[in-house]
Amino acid sequence: QVRLRESGGGSVQAGEFLQLSCAGAEYSTHTDCVGWFRQAPGNQREGVAVICFPDRITENRFYADSTKDRFSISRNKRENTVYLQMYSVKPEDTAMYYCAAAPSSIDSARILLPSQYDYWGQGTQVTVSS
Repeated sequence: QVRLRESGGGSVQAGEFLQLSCAGAEYSTHTDCVGWFRQAPGNQREGVAVICFPDRITENRFYADSTKDRFSISRNKRENTVYLQMYSVKPEDTAMYYCAAAPSSIDSARILLPSQYDYWGQGTQVTVSS
């Protein structure tokens, strides 16, 4: 069982930096990819960034077009934590942010689809004001 715990959300001003953390996302037989997703009220959940570990050395990163120039996903192996660095946040980034893990490799064409992930955290709220 993979237990994920998000933290780091909050209320910030547009243009500021925010870092989200997802603890419990260690590489194991249960985890090949860990992703960050977000859901704003009235919207569907969407993929933001994903990091995959096909082996204990390689890390592959994938980003949504809307965030690839401002967000960065990274992993701290020792702390079993995946981070989402959010630079120059915008009001449209306001949403509940979730991390999720997939127990098997995912085709890159579906890497940002929430349906591909089996384990989810409870979410952390990000609110960006203009």
